[in-house]
Amino acid sequence: MTEPAIPMRRWPLIPTLLVLAAVAVMIALGVWQLQRKGEKEALLALYERNRAISSLATYPELPPVPDELLFRKSSVVCLDPVRWDPRSGTDVKGRSGFRMIADCRTGAEGPGVLVDVGISDDFTPPAWTGGIVQGTVVPGPEQPTLVERLTGRAVAARPMLVADQPVAGLRQSAIPSGADVPNNHLAYAVQWFLFALAALTIYIFAVRRRLRQ
Repeated sequence: MTEPAIPMRRWPLIPTLLVLAAVAVMIALGVWQLQRKGEKEALLALYERNRAISSLATYPELPPVPDELLFRKSSVVCLDPVRWDPRSGTDVKGRSGFRMIADCRTGAEGPGVLVDVGISDDFTPPAWTGGIVQGTVVPGPEQPTLVERLTGRAVAARPMLVADQPVAGLRQSAIPSGADVPNNHLAYAVQWFLFALAALTIYIFAVRRRLRQ
């Protein structure tokens, strides 16, 4: 009399599909990061071209600031510094201090302009009552947080003008460049690919061990 055949153990269908779906999502995120890497490199190249333009651009009236204007030379008229916002920073020689950022009342250049007029050793605002300021247009410090972006409450940040000449008693602030903009997309892509490989490898070993048992 023949013995009944032992049914062959099969891979679990639903868990396998879920893992494969998760791996596909991770790979897609890695590919997306590679695409973002190319876009960021093109943007950084644009910023470098902007820095090489010597002519003055019209200061943007309202945010958001077009990429074509970031890191361009421009000028504004500060009628009156209505508020000071000291922030940590460095001067052109790399010495630390506090960036004296004035929120200026203006005429034509939008609803107030942020102007970095120089580096101070303390929080004391300079005795500056305004005037014509020429400098470089950079992203302002009032950038929206990650939570604000995710919840849809993000408000476009105002630009800021870093003065070429500091006001009396201050040191010239270091002028940011496109090189200061982070480009970590390749590292993020590699991480997503490694996550996908690790998830698939761990799942295969776990199922094979279960089947052997």
